[in-house]
Amino acid sequence: PSFGFLFDIDGVLVRGKTPIPAAKTAFQKLVNSQGQFVVPVVFVTNAGNCLRQEKADQLSQLLGVPISQDQVMMSHSPLRMFKRYHDKCVLVSGQGPLLDIAQDLGFCQPITIETLREKHPLLDVVDHDRRPNVLVSVYLCFQVLPVVLFGEPVRWETNLQLIIDVLLTSGYPGNPYHRENYPHIPVLACNMDLMWVAEAQSPRFGHGTFMVCLENIYKKITGKDLKYEALMGKPSKVTYQYAEYLIRAQAAERQWQHPIHTLYAIGDNLMTDVYDNSWENELASAAAAHCRSVLVCTGVYNPHTEVPLDTSASIAETVFHGHRDFRFEPGLVEPDHIVPDVDAAVDLVFQLENFAP
Repeated sequence: PSFGFLFDIDGVLVRGKTPIPAAKTAFQKLVNSQGQFVVPVVFVTNAGNCLRQEKADQLSQLLGVPISQDQVMMSHSPLRMFKRYHDKCVLVSGQGPLLDIAQDLGFCQPITIETLREKHPLLDVVDHDRRPNVLVSVYLCFQVLPVVLFGEPVRWETNLQLIIDVLLTSGYPGNPYHRENYPHIPVLACNMDLMWVAEAQSPRFGHGTFMVCLENIYKKITGKDLKYEALMGKPSKVTYQYAEYLIRAQAAERQWQHPIHTLYAIGDNLMTDVYDNSWENELASAAAAHCRSVLVCTGVYNPHTEVPLDTSASIAETVFHGHRDFRFEPGLVEPDHIVPDVDAAVDLVFQLENFAP
């Protein structure tokens, strides 16, 4: 094969914990009788609440084919490259086994919001039932640097308050605010999805919604924009470049001779799976890869009418749901192809590539 697949998960393969029927059918076409993939495949998800191996195990059970962790790219996977922060005390926000995830990525001294709250019990007072009975605080004697946002947390008021405290005290929460310290300490954020699709009929809040809250609170207090050291997860360039690297690693491991010329990104969200595929121009010159977007109608983008025959007709959203730091260009939300589901997407790609496994 001279092409590879980048599969989104939520809205393409599952809705919440419910498998989309077309997914299993599609993946039977992608493996041979020995269970080996006939084309390189990487799962590129904006989820960040578990380790790669756990997600690979879930996918293996869901799809009925063996998936390795090297085929899974979480939104936080590119953090492995930010080695200059790996020896720092990093504050991590999100859900799941945060300390395990952070340490697996290379961070040596991660600290959770809950631990920070225990060290500074006077800081979290929105919930009256959780206010401390004794006015004593055991302050951290070391600097928290940087802040890593893995995904949407559970108690938003606690996370918003303590992250703002860290940013406005240069990493020493409990100290008085010093708004003149700008730009603030580094913030690394994963998963900019404003919304995502589960079993409910309407999309649900994603981590992007939490980030909108954080950005606006910071600006309301300081009058200045919250700055990100890096934004990871689709549709950022660094995410697709890392995924392209994983595709080529698979091809090399299988000793396939043809270079990978084209990547097909199969997704359900115009703002993350389709938007800003101009990253292909920044790949290594030897790669010369092109990326083609295939939009399925089983997730965030789910028109009530029939699938358009003319995919060149404009379907750009009138309200921009992408992240604040991504410029809106209508042309970048135009998918190359629109199909009903992931099974149809695989059939289409095989047809386009004249590929018969």
